[in-house]
Amino acid sequence: MPRLTVLGSLNMDISVAVPRLPAPGETVLGSGAVIAPGGKGANQAVAAARLGGAVRMIGCTGDDEFGRAVRSALEAEGVDVAGVRAVRDSATGLALITVDAVGENVITVAPGANGRVGDTEVAAALSGGPDMLLLSAEIPAGVLAAVLAGARAVGVACLLNLAPAPPGAAGLLAGPGEAGWLVVNESEAAAVLGHPVAGLAEAGAAARELHDAGARHAVVTAGSDGAALAGPSGDEMIPGLVVDSVDSVGAGDGFVAALAVALAAGMPDGDAVRAACAAGATATTRRGTQDALPRPPDILAATGVTWPIDSR
Repeated sequence: MPRLTVLGSLNMDISVAVPRLPAPGETVLGSGAVIAPGGKGANQAVAAARLGGAVRMIGCTGDDEFGRAVRSALEAEGVDVAGVRAVRDSATGLALITVDAVGENVITVAPGANGRVGDTEVAAALSGGPDMLLLSAEIPAGVLAAVLAGARAVGVACLLNLAPAPPGAAGLLAGPGEAGWLVVNESEAAAVLGHPVAGLAEAGAAARELHDAGARHAVVTAGSDGAALAGPSGDEMIPGLVVDSVDSVGAGDGFVAALAVALAAGMPDGDAVRAACAAGATATTRRGTQDALPRPPDILAATGVTWPIDSR
C-alpha cells in the first residue's frame, strides 16, 4: 500500500447549484445549498485513501464544529489525522462554491485556520518517511518552500499542486526546494508563466516551460481535453475521457491524488497521468466534492479504465 503524506487545506464547503453562473452584480437563484467537508488538502487525502493509499493528513482547522466535522470525515475514510491541529483563535476555512447546469464552477475561499499552518506542520510533514509527499497551495507559500527544501534534503519525493497559484509561485520551481512533480491547470499555469494557456496543445507547451523553469516533471491539466506531461524522458499529451459530467468541483483534487498514488506505487509516468485522467473524469460524474471522489469500481464504471492499485 503506497504511503502518502498530504499537507494542505481543510475547509467546510457550502455549495449551491444554479442554472448558470451569475455575471458581476447579478443575483441568480439556486436550487439549494449543500454543506460538506472540503479543502484541497482534505479532498486529496480522501481521494488517495479511496484509491488504495495509506494516508496521513497534515494541516490546521479551527477549534469549532466545522473543524470537528472535517476531521471526522477524514477519519471515516481511514486517514490518519494525528497531524491535524485545531487552532483556538481561528475559524475553520470556508469555501463558497457555485456550480452551473453543465458542471462549471466558481469558488471563493476564506482560508481561516489554513493560514496558521507553520513550523509544526513542516516538521510533521517531513517525518514518517512517506513514499510521496503531496502539497497543495491553500496554505502559506513559505511553508511550501520549507517543506520542498526539507524533502529534497532527505530524499522524499514531492508532488506540488499549485492550486491556487500564489504570488511568486515560479520561485517554488527552482533552487534547493524544486518540485519533483508539479501539477497545475490552465489558469494556474498562466498565472505562473505570465501568459494565457488554453487547450491541450498550449497545455503541452506550458508543461515544457514549467519543466524548463525547474519542475523535474510538469503536468498541466486541460479539463475534458486531457493533460500534458513534460519531463526528463520527453513530452506526452494524454487525451481526456468522455464521461457524463455534471459537476467539476473536486475533479482536480481527484486527478492530483490519483497521480500521487500511482507514482508512489511505481507506475511509469505516462501511465500514471492516464490513470489520473480517468480518476479526475470520474469525479465529474457525481455532484459534490468529497462525495464524488471515486473508488476503483467507480472509475471502471464511468470510463472503462481499471484502476491499477488495489483499494482497501
